[in-house]
Amino acid sequence: VIRFGFRALISVLVSVVSAMFFEWLYRKLMHKTQTLGDLSAAVTGVLLAFVCPVTLPYWMLIVGNFFAIFVVKQLYGGLGKNFLNPALAGRAALVACYTSQMTSWIDPSTKAALFGGADVVTAATPLAMMKGGEFEALTAQYSLSDMFIGKIGGSMGEISAMMLLIGGLYLIFRKVISWQIPVAYIGTVAILTFLFPQGNDALTWMLYNVLGGGLFLGAFFMATDYVTSPVTKKGQLIFGLGCGLITVFIRYFGSYPEGVCYSILVMNCCTWIIDKYTKPTRFGVDKKAAKEAAKK
Repeated sequence: VIRFGFRALISVLVSVVSAMFFEWLYRKLMHKTQTLGDLSAAVTGVLLAFVCPVTLPYWMLIVGNFFAIFVVKQLYGGLGKNFLNPALAGRAALVACYTSQMTSWIDPSTKAALFGGADVVTAATPLAMMKGGEFEALTAQYSLSDMFIGKIGGSMGEISAMMLLIGGLYLIFRKVISWQIPVAYIGTVAILTFLFPQGNDALTWMLYNVLGGGLFLGAFFMATDYVTSPVTKKGQLIFGLGCGLITVFIRYFGSYPEGVCYSILVMNCCTWIIDKYTKPTRFGVDKKAAKEAAKK
């Protein structure tokens, strides 16, 4: 709200209400027990709004929540049975259907997004500038402190690495999430971008990659989803490593400047096999026999 104006708050409210409505509607139509009380639909609504531009029309947010709740979550049985993160799947669907609106960013310093007025100033995101070979122009336009605090263009919930880091550390401190996935994810992106920079200064290139885009939002609040991530500590490290590798590969070799959304969705599809090969052997079971049984 501070960076984008009250339209950001309205977008989040619209997204949350529509997500909860679609969950209620599906459960009602299917004559199932209502599950609104677990607030998982509300979390999906918040996260979907956070990964969208503040200027996205409200009705598109509603369409995204329909896909996230109806198709990705409820059709597979509801919370605990979906294999993809609903919010990220909703975002992927919106990008496929409404590419132009999902890739139109404003300069938050204008605060022109309040009600989508005519004075909205569009601005390229830092990752888009890096993708276009404008790294020197990026460093001249945005300092590292701007990147850290959030004085940049981007989706509503991804611009401030500082606030996301505070929220992520709070969740780890409260033991709501574990540290393995965020550390492995962010660490992999940091190491790869430092070792293979596309700018003159490897450290600066790495910091802009880590602070830009949706890396912190994805690492702390998306990839750590209980349902769609591995349950073992070893598996979570592998999951985070895979997310980091795919993110960098998409940023470096793909046509799209950001890779967080698709990297997590791809690794969501691999969670079952990661769990299969990283689950500990039960006490009293022969490890060699267990491994042979798993191979069969």
